[in-house]
Amino acid sequence: MTNKNLIKKTVTLPIAVTMGEPAGIGGELMCLAWASNAQDLPPIVLIDDPLRIEQLGETIKCPVKVIAISKAIEAVEIWPEAIPVIPLSLNKPVIPGILDPSNSSAVIASLDKAIKLTVTGETKGLVTNPIQKSVLYGEKFKDPGHTEYLARATKANVNPVMMLVGPNLRVVPVTIHTSLSNAVKNLCIDDIVHCASLSADSLNRDFGIARPRIVISALNPHAGENGAFGHEEISIIKPAIDIIKAKGINVKGPSAADTLFNPQARQNYDVVICMYHDQALIPIKMLDFHRTVNMTLGLPIVRTSPDHGTALDIAGTGQANPTSFIEAVKLASFISSKRENR
Repeated sequence: MTNKNLIKKTVTLPIAVTMGEPAGIGGELMCLAWASNAQDLPPIVLIDDPLRIEQLGETIKCPVKVIAISKAIEAVEIWPEAIPVIPLSLNKPVIPGILDPSNSSAVIASLDKAIKLTVTGETKGLVTNPIQKSVLYGEKFKDPGHTEYLARATKANVNPVMMLVGPNLRVVPVTIHTSLSNAVKNLCIDDIVHCASLSADSLNRDFGIARPRIVISALNPHAGENGAFGHEEISIIKPAIDIIKAKGINVKGPSAADTLFNPQARQNYDVVICMYHDQALIPIKMLDFHRTVNMTLGLPIVRTSPDHGTALDIAGTGQANPTSFIEAVKLASFISSKRENR
């Protein structure tokens, strides 16, 4: 039996993929992934302009076959022979690397359609291509980013959390897109507990880890040196750890961040809860930039994303690396299957 037939036999629903910023690399990631890895990927349904994808494939010298469909389930029979696309119209032709706010409504429409397909069970998971938030704020996109938009659109009953998943490391930042000074100011016990609790639940449900091992990073150098280098470990992080332990979660910390990410240390935990954005993202991207995936915890649907931006500087050149996109699709399919089998 061929890989293609195995995929069609075992996968009953496709993964929805959004357009993302059309002037960025999202479309060519789809083209490159299909050309190089279609046989190894589950069925995908792209919500985009079919003609744009065909022309983009020609532009980057990666010709693709595109078939327009009306229902997501049709993608299961079409993939991997072609890219199934639910058609969406753009307001203006796209020039790679050049942002055009007039196409913002199409970007949001693609996201809304993909969310609806996944919420209603027509697709088994959602992969979002990178967006350029600055050009969306003039439309109905009023949230800081994808995660907050998805939480509102799916009526999530908890605040979502971002987990970065790589081959050798998982990290969760407690504070995300804010200045470092605000991250320190806003750090609180409840948010640390929330991130650790959602992480423990996800590792058990989505990754099959019966008793996840969680480490909480310190904020200050040397974990604060008993207050000599900062009080946050004593007044915020340690009390949070006590609450997490009381929930029955296997947790340790606070641990000095400069010793947490070496190969030996990584054998002793399943995820690190980090206090701010770069404390989490620098080590995981240094370890394996291209295979790191952004996963959202706390949503009623499965959502993953490549862990990079729109890369406007190389859009349309064919230089984009589709590895993170490919890994995002695989992870979304893996987690969906885990949840289905529980």
